[in-house]
Amino acid sequence: MTITVKLCARTRHALIAGICALVAPWSVMAAQGPTWTADNGNGTYTNPLFYDEFSDPDMIRVGDDFYLTGTTMHAMPGLPILHSRDMVNWDFVGYALDTLDLGPAYRLEGGKSIYGQGIWAPSFRYHDGTFYIFSNVNHATTQMFTARSPKGPWTRTPMKRTFHDLSVLFDDDGKVYVVWGYQELHLAQLDASLTDIVPGSERIITQKGTGLGEGSHFYKFGKTYYITTAEYAGSFRMPAARAPSPLGPWEINPSISEHEDFGERKGYHLAGGKDVAHILPPDPTDRDHLSMHQGGIIQTPKGDWWGWSMFEGNSVGRLTALSPVTWQDGWPYFGLPGNLGRSPRTWIKPIASSAPPHAPYVRSDSFDGKLSAVWQWNHVPDPTHWSLSERPGALRLHTLPAADFLAARNTLTQRAIGPQSTVTAELDASGLVAGDVAGLALLNRPYAWLGVERSASGLSIVRFDENGGRVAVAPFTGSHLWLRAACDFDSEQARFSYSTDGQHFTDLGPDFTMVYQLMTFQGVRYSLFAYNQRGVAGGHADFARFDVHEARPESRPAIPYRKDITLRPIGATPTPALLQPRFSVQDRTLGRVALVQGTRALTVAADGGVSLAPVRPGPAQSFQWMESLSGGAVLMSLQTNRYLHVDAATGTLRADSAGPTADNADLSRFMVR
Repeated sequence: MTITVKLCARTRHALIAGICALVAPWSVMAAQGPTWTADNGNGTYTNPLFYDEFSDPDMIRVGDDFYLTGTTMHAMPGLPILHSRDMVNWDFVGYALDTLDLGPAYRLEGGKSIYGQGIWAPSFRYHDGTFYIFSNVNHATTQMFTARSPKGPWTRTPMKRTFHDLSVLFDDDGKVYVVWGYQELHLAQLDASLTDIVPGSERIITQKGTGLGEGSHFYKFGKTYYITTAEYAGSFRMPAARAPSPLGPWEINPSISEHEDFGERKGYHLAGGKDVAHILPPDPTDRDHLSMHQGGIIQTPKGDWWGWSMFEGNSVGRLTALSPVTWQDGWPYFGLPGNLGRSPRTWIKPIASSAPPHAPYVRSDSFDGKLSAVWQWNHVPDPTHWSLSERPGALRLHTLPAADFLAARNTLTQRAIGPQSTVTAELDASGLVAGDVAGLALLNRPYAWLGVERSASGLSIVRFDENGGRVAVAPFTGSHLWLRAACDFDSEQARFSYSTDGQHFTDLGPDFTMVYQLMTFQGVRYSLFAYNQRGVAGGHADFARFDVHEARPESRPAIPYRKDITLRPIGATPTPALLQPRFSVQDRTLGRVALVQGTRALTVAADGGVSLAPVRPGPAQSFQWMESLSGGAVLMSLQTNRYLHVDAATGTLRADSAGPTADNADLSRFMVR
């Protein structure tokens, strides 16, 4: 299946220019195509910040600069550091961790692995000229990383003990505190080395069952201390606590953010989260299993307050969202006045910026002497068995023995990007020997791959599925081919195909279902692999290039300014009388519209009632235009900061919905005709 990418004006100037220079007889430099950016180019942004996994995010501000890091689990290098001046457009700075080798499991040796483990839930801090990252690590104590610059070099220092989902606070009196734990939160003062606690300082500050969760973020705003956490109790939410002193007493708010999944449906998932053979279908009636939950709060140089949080993005992985913060009764709520706890998917950028919309990574790669920063190895790589210089313009993977794809060493991965993307790998398989297999995989559980196997009788093209084994085989007489995976993260289906000329592709095997799972604690990863199935070191595979093309890099239809439309509530019968005539869409700037019929426009009263009234400027007739992640236009009234919807009980149109849901029970998602 071939997906055509069409450049739009906004994404054209967001591109990072690619070079089409010849680097090998059969390879051309890969160019970066249009890619998802949260910046809409009109003064607004749309969540997620990145349409690829960025889980357990932590953000800091140093002067006018913002820095972000997050969980990387078993992927190496780890702890990416991103930089921004507006919290919407981010640039890659570097990794705090090259490799973390803590034994055979970290190297995929001896039949061991650290899938679903590794390095996670970092606490990012800056104090007195030094950047700090404190991070959880499996099979080891918590690790502290320090640098004078976010670019590094970073120094890793093991701490004396493990602090589950920790957060560190440098207080203004010179003391340093750490908080950690799940529900029963512990707090202690760190010693001068920051590697251990001051003896006798540890205490429990909140008890189990009192409302807090894990994934703490610890702050001091003014004279008050705050902790935000993530909790799942039938639904994901973000509880918070506050106290006049680190020692308490701590007051708990059960939720400063709840129910916000931007209308996303729960997709394919594993029964119990870990049964590869038992895939459950999407459930559009399910609520709150994807909601924003783990995140924190930050203030801009001008004093505005913002929050960020991850939410479950189904099989593409955990995504990060940005939200305005409203203070009420001394609590920092995600959301806007009148609709606290719910975050708009589209809103005004925190800081105006003249920089063109852009993404932090170049995803396509021609392997011209260095790897693009987006790549990460699956576990600790063996540097003696891969090369970018043995064949200039190619990534060479020497095959090592492995029982299966999951056990293969030196698998090179990058995060999949949604909502739709097609990846193509160019492969020269002439260096494979008997027992070798190499190709393109979707690393997930279950996983699937399309590749080339060498047997005594020659080469064959194989499509493999973890649940079904060898599900398709095609004859192959050459050694040079292109492997492709077209991934749709809305439907969560992927289609594999191959080509012998790089132009005409043939599908092989049935579509592969991508799922949300908790076995690797990662979303789908595009992967290049090579290993030997006979228990010996074999030959090699040469990957000439890797191309990523995004079919819907903006993932939201253009607002139909100056067009006549009808709005039909998805699932509603009949359409309310107020919506039956056609509306002209009037531009109110910043992604906002007025819906006009002749000399009148839809008008919202303070109580959420909707009527037609003479056209006039102002919030009563202005709606922020958004798109639900499950499809359909969503219109947030600037009068109420709530959403236009059909009241199912009365059949009337109102603007008092808290926000869209996957099942559209409140009829706030509209088809536009």
